[in-house]
Amino acid sequence: MADDPFENMLAQMDRAEEYADVDHGVFERLKHPERTLKVTLPVELDSGEVEVFEGYRCQFDSARGPFKGGVRFHPTVTQREVEALAGWMTWKTALVDLPYGGAKGGVICEPKELTQNDLESLTRRYTEGIRRMIGPETDVPAPDMNTNPQTMAWMMDTYSMYEGHSVPQVVTGKPLEIGGTPGRVEATGRGVSIVTERLFEYLDRDLSEATVAIQGFGNVGSNAARLLDEAGARIVATSDVSGAAYDPDGLDVSALAAHVSAGGLIEEYVAGETRADRGDREGDGSADRWDDPDEIGNDELLTLDVDVLIPAAVEGVITADNVDDLRASAVVEAANGPTTVAADEVLTERDVQVVPDILANAGGVIVSYLEWVQNAQEFSWPLETVNAELERRIGTAFDQTIDQYDEKGLPDLRTAAYTLALERTASAHEYRGLFP
Repeated sequence: MADDPFENMLAQMDRAEEYADVDHGVFERLKHPERTLKVTLPVELDSGEVEVFEGYRCQFDSARGPFKGGVRFHPTVTQREVEALAGWMTWKTALVDLPYGGAKGGVICEPKELTQNDLESLTRRYTEGIRRMIGPETDVPAPDMNTNPQTMAWMMDTYSMYEGHSVPQVVTGKPLEIGGTPGRVEATGRGVSIVTERLFEYLDRDLSEATVAIQGFGNVGSNAARLLDEAGARIVATSDVSGAAYDPDGLDVSALAAHVSAGGLIEEYVAGETRADRGDREGDGSADRWDDPDEIGNDELLTLDVDVLIPAAVEGVITADNVDDLRASAVVEAANGPTTVAADEVLTERDVQVVPDILANAGGVIVSYLEWVQNAQEFSWPLETVNAELERRIGTAFDQTIDQYDEKGLPDLRTAAYTLALERTASAHEYRGLFP
């Protein structure tokens, strides 16, 4: 069942149970989502055809507060995946001590094959389908894979039309003009960068001498790459669906980001667009560093001999089949659920430090929380305040995870993170009791 993300999440919980101070009866409750809604979404496309899509919204646990979690548009969305992601959101919000439970949504579709009008129609239809479940005090969606601030604007507008007034705090990750907060778009990547720096401090190693491979150059991977590059690390490889670029001397992250943000693919970049507008660095010699990168496969990227591997794409990429070939000395999980339990056990035996997803990629939900708070107060904060609060909160969660790991002699950082998250969620359940 290694390819089943929900089974993977349950196995991660089971590994932590023996170390967590949680009543077994409560622990069993934590394995089950509160509810999952499946919606059927007929949409008239720009082509004139009517296509019927399927979508889901899972609300996993609300003991600590309103449900919180993203919405993804992807052809591989399944109910099990959405439920697993909602569970991971539950542990993530508990670990970083936000007053939220976990949720997740998804629509089975291929966004690349849909026009902007099609995407708007699909988003509004999906929002109508789940609107009885969501609300600013109930369940607050956010962007995820293939969704963005524009998607959130459509969701917010659709919900508001039914309410009869604007309700900005029903979603987070919105455009700034309708209640979004500065720093939200890059928040997950910034969090990944912060915890990578904190990991190197903990290991007493120099990040400025580190090599980094990042699988995935979307919103999270590209922002993590930019910030780690600015911190002095050498980004030697990254990838998208078209392939991966590798340069042992370091990729030109800013040039690659400009290429991708303009709609380009990494395979095109590798094929010869790397020197555009680069000049000779005004004769300072740094141009020698930017040799044209080599094209490698996505699978090969995972096995490069680097200091840090950052999986920032989809779940289930580090498995029993490839873990023996991994040569990175640390893994920072920017994606949700990228490592199976079988692979985790091998990495633990090899003393490869893995910063788990529920800590590493929590920057997004932290800044979503800050956006939600600002909306509730009808007050906004500058970017410096948002970034400082993000760093404080994710740094505190990192320190608490490390303390748990060291003081209890736990097998790995994931188990340490899960014990904290499970204990906090279970404690909320015990105080609240059972109704009726």
